[in-house]
Amino acid sequence: MPRAALALSSGASQQLVTAAVGEINKVIASGKSEAGMLADFQRIFVRYADLNYISFYSLGSAARGASKGQMRAYTQAFSGYIARKYGRRFREFIGGRIDVKGARQVKKWIEVDTVATLRGSSPFDVTFFVSDGSGQHKFFNLFIADVNMLLTERAEVGALLDRRGGNIDALIEDLKRA
Repeated sequence: MPRAALALSSGASQQLVTAAVGEINKVIASGKSEAGMLADFQRIFVRYADLNYISFYSLGSAARGASKGQMRAYTQAFSGYIARKYGRRFREFIGGRIDVKGARQVKKWIEVDTVATLRGSSPFDVTFFVSDGSGQHKFFNLFIADVNMLLTERAEVGALLDRRGGNIDALIEDLKRA
């Protein structure tokens, strides 16, 4: 593929988020059980997120000392954990919607702005940060009403890892159950 076709662009980033939001909205409206919805949210997360970057970042400096096998297992456990955590949050959107508003270049990434509207609540912003660092347009962070997912997860995973005395394998087991 020509290099220009792979270049990071606002249009492609907005299309990525529009597709992800469309799938999220479809799951929210599906009427599925919580378990069914959470499985769908994990598939959406795996498809649209730069999972390697997010999991590496969330593990902090411990990621540099992890083996390849540990990182693979951690990334898989983390994807399930994050899908369950944020998927439960998206369940609150039943009867609501997320609308894509626009995109803009910021440094080496694109910020795609959306607005979430829930029944009985004021609308709030959800911003997706998209890059092509993985070789594809993928989101690597979100701000949900000004809460930074990457920083939040790094702090929470760091606290879990501290409780396990820095044992990554124990952390992986904790994430599988969380």
